[in-house]
Parts: sequence; C-alpha cells; structure tokens
Amino acid sequence: MNEMEKEVALQTLERYSGSKAEDFQENLIITNFPTYVHYFAESRDVKIFEGSTFKVAHSPKEKVSILDFKIGSPVAALVVDICSFLPIKTSILLGMCGGLRRRYKVGEYLVPVASIRGEGTSDYYFPQEVPALANFLMQRAVTEVLEDQKAIYHIGITFTTNMRFWEFNEDFKTTLKASKAQGIEMECATLFTASYKRKFTLGVLLLISDLPLNENGIKTKKSAEFVFENFTKDHVEKGIEILKKARELQKKSVKGSYKRDIN
Repeated sequence: MNEMEKEVALQTLERYSGSKAEDFQENLIITNFPTYVHYFAESRDVKIFEGSTFKVAHSPKEKVSILDFKIGSPVAALVVDICSFLPIKTSILLGMCGGLRRRYKVGEYLVPVASIRGEGTSDYYFPQEVPALANFLMQRAVTEVLEDQKAIYHIGITFTTNMRFWEFNEDFKTTLKASKAQGIEMECATLFTASYKRKFTLGVLLLISDLPLNENGIKTKKSAEFVFENFTKDHVEKGIEILKKARELQKKSVKGSYKRDIN
C-alpha cells in the first residue's frame, strides 16, 4: 500500500465529510440522497456530519455508516477510491433508477448484475472491453434479503450515463432502447469498475423512482416527493439488513468477497 496515497485519501475523506476517518464503521451505505442520511440519523439518534461535499452519519451500535455523495459518476468513483483505504468489510449503494420496462412500477426494486459503461468515468479504471459486473456476494445478499421480505424486485442490467435531460433526446433514446437495459442511472458502471479495481466489496440496490420511457412517466417535482415520502424508510432499512446478511455470508466464507482482511 502506498502510504502517501492513503494519507491523502483519508485527509480528503475527512475534508469532504466533516468526520474523522476513524469514526467510519466497517459497513458502509453510500447514497445520492441527504434525505436518506437524515432518516438514518433520526431513526438511530446519531449526529450528522457535513463537509465540503459529503453528508455522513455513523451508528456504532449497528457498525454501519451512511454517506451521501450527491450525484454523478466522478464523485462516486472518488468515494470508492478514498473509502478503499478504510477497513470497510461490506458496502452498498442505495440509489434510484428509471425503470425501462412497461410492467415495472414505481417503488419496486431493481438488482443490477452488470452495467453498460456509457458514462466515461470507468474508462480511467479499465479498457472498454472489461465488463462492469456487480459483486456476486453482495448481490446474493441483496436478493436473499428481498426474498426473505417478499419484496417485488427485478434483475437485469442498467445503462449508466452522464447525460442529463436525455428524455427529450431521440437519438439517445434509440441507443438506450437498443441496449435492452432494464434501468438507467448515473453511477453503477463506475462503482462496479472502481470497486473491482480497488478490491472494495460493494453491492447495489436500486429503487425504481420513475418510468421515463412510459407516457407521463418522467420524474417531476411532485412524483419525486412521493417517492421520498413513501419509500425512504424501506430502502434504508433494507440496505442495513443487506449489509448484515453480507457479513454473515463472509463469515461462512461464501465466494465473492475481496480479500482485504475482512474477518
């Protein structure tokens, strides 16, 4: 390990989060939503820390930290890069996606097994021919928790893009439809490639927040408020249960976790 790189990474984490590096717990939730951090902190009666970029909270009792990195693949990559220098054993992105099948409904979950690298950031980690695959152990933990809770979920691939306001770009929509992706979002391909590069055990559970290819399915201010009001608690609590399940699998030496002194 490059000690200088580690020192800079941990200092960056502290500047961006407003929290000491040693306060981060061994299981980490990353998310795009400050609402999720507020729910986590209020429900656990713990303090929120905020730096120049991130908002975080820690629950030592559950050995879980949560970090809101805002939005986009470059910042998602940075989170993996700097948090890979912490003794993190399991981590999960709790994000949202646009569902790309007519039968999908808002509030259902999508479990990505891979992502199409349409965002560009992942190119700094691997050549284009390297696939962006989900971590097997983490996605197994995701599906086991969803099955146990009898949640409605779908499995497939996502299209990761840096393009915003694409819903009105017909050329992009043609490309998207041709990909046969089940969801569209902005971070998964980056997270999968960066975590593979860094040997950082990371999974993803996406909440379907809108149906952008359906008539009247594009996310609006009102529909976004509905999603947060109705699904925040369920999404966060599922994330915590998934981290617990992943630790159980690791202790049983189930294949798929990276060798980072996780015991």
